[in-house]
Amino acid sequence: MLARILPGASQLQNYHPLLVHFPIAFIYGASLMYFLAWITASEKLQWTALWMLILATISAAAALTSGFYAAPGLMIAESVRNELLTHHKHLMVTASILTGLLTAWALASRPMPARARILFLAGLIALMALIAAGADLGGEMVFAYNAAGSACAQPIDLKK
Repeated sequence: MLARILPGASQLQNYHPLLVHFPIAFIYGASLMYFLAWITASEKLQWTALWMLILATISAAAALTSGFYAAPGLMIAESVRNELLTHHKHLMVTASILTGLLTAWALASRPMPARARILFLAGLIALMALIAAGADLGGEMVFAYNAAGSACAQPIDLKK
C-alpha cells in the first residue's frame, strides 16, 4: 500500500526521515509567529503561534520516538555512532523537552506568556539553535557517513 502512495518512502529503512522535518518547520514557524506577534501585538498571531507550537510538540514526540526506534538499526561505523549519533540524540532530546516546556508555559498563559515574555522568546531562540545543531549532525550522518544506508549506488538512471 505505501509503495503505491509514496514509492520513495517505501525504500526507507525506517520512518524517521519522514517525520523529522515536521517539528523543525513547526518550531521555526511558531518562533517567527511569536516574534511577529510580539512586535505587532497581534492576538491572532499569538494564537497561530500557539497552535504551531502545539503541533511542534506532537510532531517532535513522533520524530523522537521514531529516532529511538531507528537508531539501533543504523548501519554506521561505531565511531560515527559514538561521535555523531550520541550527540544528535542528546541535542534532540533536549530540544524536545524544551519544546514541551515552552508549549506548557504558553498553554498555561494562553496564547503567549505575558510575564517574563523575553525569557520565553529567548527560549525559542535557544530551541532553534538546539534544532539547528542537532539537524546538522543528523544531516552529516546521512550525507557524509551514509546513515541512510546504501539504498542505491550513484549514478542510477531513472526507471519508469
